[in-house]
Amino acid sequence: MALPLPTSLSPSKVASFKDCALAFRFSNIDRLPEPPSPAATKGSLVHRALELLFCEPAPARTLPAALACLDQARVEFTTDAEYIGLELDTEAAGQFAAEAEELVRRYFTLEDPTQVHPIGMELLLEARVGSLTLRGIIDRLELDADGGLVVTDYKTGKVPGVTHEQSRLGGVHFYAFLCERVLGRRPARIQLLYLSEPVAIIAEPSAQSIRGLEQRTSAIWKAVERACANEDFRPRPSALCNWCSYQAYCPAFGGDPARARQLVSTG
Repeated sequence: MALPLPTSLSPSKVASFKDCALAFRFSNIDRLPEPPSPAATKGSLVHRALELLFCEPAPARTLPAALACLDQARVEFTTDAEYIGLELDTEAAGQFAAEAEELVRRYFTLEDPTQVHPIGMELLLEARVGSLTLRGIIDRLELDADGGLVVTDYKTGKVPGVTHEQSRLGGVHFYAFLCERVLGRRPARIQLLYLSEPVAIIAEPSAQSIRGLEQRTSAIWKAVERACANEDFRPRPSALCNWCSYQAYCPAFGGDPARARQLVSTG
């Protein structure tokens, strides 16, 4: 029996399939629950703080205001299942808060938020490509000094090495494609703001890069369709396995993928 197809592709799903097809299946088809991750939750918290900051008028976007936004976001997260599930003790919670604050502080070394003209925050865009729906959430969409669109994506993890830089930019090219399809305008610039270093990785999308993104995404979707039809999602062991929560079902670790389907059918 063929496995059901996912309803859409997003940059994170594309990256997941490329990293490990079996992990993609567990997450997006079997929909196995994953325990919350401190790094992912911290990223969500910092994203929320910056979203709140850009709700303020430009002159008010100061570091003290950003830290106040972080405090507000932290209060919101005290009732969020993602944060509660971390089960942090007092010491760990203090370290978590301090690391989030440091990321917010480092943001201010990358750009002056009073000079940013945002026109959309956490903006959901989706477009059809044949039978496929492409969907993504843009952290920040803004206008530059010349009125061009700029897509900004905040990153709270490590800066990728040179060999992985273009693959990370691929996600933002995905957003550039969505802007062109949905808004009718290709962004003048796309940028990844890595708050951990801090480092900005910037590129200018072209008609060629947009076409390339569409072709690559269509090829990945065809690969997903084949894998679903044949029930053939294979593991790809790598350093990422150290952080994978699906090892109990992965044959690379002595697990049985069929157990994942059984868990879903009885859940």
